[in-house]
Amino acid sequence: MFDLKGKRGLVVGIANDKSIAWGCAKAFRAAGAELAVTWLNAKAEPHVRPLAEQLNASVTLPLDVEDDTQMGAVFATLRERWGHLDFLLHSIAFAPKDDLHGRVTDSSRTGFARAMDISCHSFVRMAHLAEPLMSDGGCLLTMSYQGADEVIANYGIMGPVKAALQSASRYLAAELGPKGIRVHAVSPGPLATRAASGIKGFDGLMESAAQRAPLHRLVNIDDVGALCAFLVSDGARSLTGGTLHVDGGVNILG
Repeated sequence: MFDLKGKRGLVVGIANDKSIAWGCAKAFRAAGAELAVTWLNAKAEPHVRPLAEQLNASVTLPLDVEDDTQMGAVFATLRERWGHLDFLLHSIAFAPKDDLHGRVTDSSRTGFARAMDISCHSFVRMAHLAEPLMSDGGCLLTMSYQGADEVIANYGIMGPVKAALQSASRYLAAELGPKGIRVHAVSPGPLATRAASGIKGFDGLMESAAQRAPLHRLVNIDDVGALCAFLVSDGARSLTGGTLHVDGGVNILG
């Protein structure tokens, strides 16, 4: 659909073949991009490595974003192997269960801080490390959700965290724009991912979204992938700083 031949990108956040990051990685690869893929830890590797092999990923590494050494090693490897980076996809989110399932009012300091660090500031850290590798410009993408813009039942502290992520992406876009680096948050509709399974009542949320959406259907990971492949392509060279919704139109409804 979009020509990404000659471009190289890092995909962070594949957990299994239901992951949004997997849908994006497939689209990037189908358009001709060369990819680097990470997995969270040794437990995740057996689930992710076969998918990386399907993509013919030329770089595969562990990456726990709470580990600064691992984060530095990923970008050092990209510099050594490739010398530059054209795009990056950040598709990770986490909140401790007790804080996620409780009221924002009752969230713990440590739980809120950890959710913000993993889900939001890790994107900022990646942008910092990617900047020197994008001397000819590039594109940074992260994943948000409608709960950043309105109160979604049971979404809890992830709402404020995703709101911060969207705001951070705008600031990154403004600061990195003079170097030709574009930054976007992408906001998919509800999807049956492993991360979503931790949110109470998410099945009902998906049913409601399908009924309410002007297109009367849920989106899937391939829909998100198609949008992201466009955003990292030269066709989107004049777009930056946006939060782009791919949700069948649910976001336009009151």
